[in-house]
Amino acid sequence: MKIVFVYWGYENAGSMLDLRGYARAAKAAGHEVIVYGPPEWAFALDYSKDLSNADAVVFVVEWTTDLQFGDNVDWVRLLTAVPRERRIIIDCDGHYNEPIWFMGDYNHRSMEASAEWIEFCDSLTDKIFQPTYRPRRKNVRSFLFHIYDPAWESPIRTDKKPFDMIYVGHTKHRWRGMLQVFKAIAKVRDKVGRVGLVGEGWGDIIDWMEHGEAKLKHYVDREYMKTHRFEGLPAVPFNEVATTIEKGVFNPVVYRPLFEQLGFVTCRTFETPASGTIPLFLLNHEYVVEVFGERATELMIRGEEDSEKILDVLERPQHYAEIVMDIRKEFRERHSPEARLRELIGYIED
Repeated sequence: MKIVFVYWGYENAGSMLDLRGYARAAKAAGHEVIVYGPPEWAFALDYSKDLSNADAVVFVVEWTTDLQFGDNVDWVRLLTAVPRERRIIIDCDGHYNEPIWFMGDYNHRSMEASAEWIEFCDSLTDKIFQPTYRPRRKNVRSFLFHIYDPAWESPIRTDKKPFDMIYVGHTKHRWRGMLQVFKAIAKVRDKVGRVGLVGEGWGDIIDWMEHGEAKLKHYVDREYMKTHRFEGLPAVPFNEVATTIEKGVFNPVVYRPLFEQLGFVTCRTFETPASGTIPLFLLNHEYVVEVFGERATELMIRGEEDSEKILDVLERPQHYAEIVMDIRKEFRERHSPEARLRELIGYIED
């Protein structure tokens, strides 16, 4: 089977590692995966505009439905390459919903914007999926899409690391959650080593984040961070995420409020447990149990009242590392690239 992914890729954000995992699993199983775009494009993926013998086109939709490479002619080529029932949309950002506002985060600012997005997706296919166990719309099915790749795994070292805490991810709607982690650390700051946040907007001011709607989405109080010695560091390419995460003893798992509300999984849901660190989940109890397992509730933090939990992780990392190893074992079976690919092919052939 030849599967064509259509995706707007970035070097330092998004689902690039997921697509790489799908491509490797497909090749091992005698299938073919390409990403629609000019050959020899960056990001170490198989980009091609060759749609001959395509069996399915999978639109992985995040912040936009636009094509990264192409125009209306390319849309015609994509839509004529396979019949409607062989097209799939993976809505990774929750836009295929009515407007949702939750704790300052949202998917659409108006009913009109929501209606346009839904109408566009409906024009492409009837097979629409979201990475959650509980899609809100009746015509949307659950498909977690993001993968856990055992190739990412590195040992969880308990010796001295460059950082006690490190976080890898951009600032979009993250300040509310991250501030709760900061407040917990601030209470015991003299007992916690370096704290680093790697990604656009944490440290250096980025011009496009300083205007209009973007300024609200990417709000960060850098003076607060400076006061408490929380370091904002530059973004890293997607293929350096795992090695960067493992530089910290623990790594907070903080979602956008919208994703919390929708129960979405993300790239970091699966990358963090693989990355030689101890994930600490600032997420609701039901979600943690459903996705990570009952024992993972020991890795939950509720916010500023959990200073002692953070100190315990630093003092007893081996205890918490054993919980992470249990998560890894479960994830290898349920969320591997091979398992996800089989599931995707099943939906294509359905």
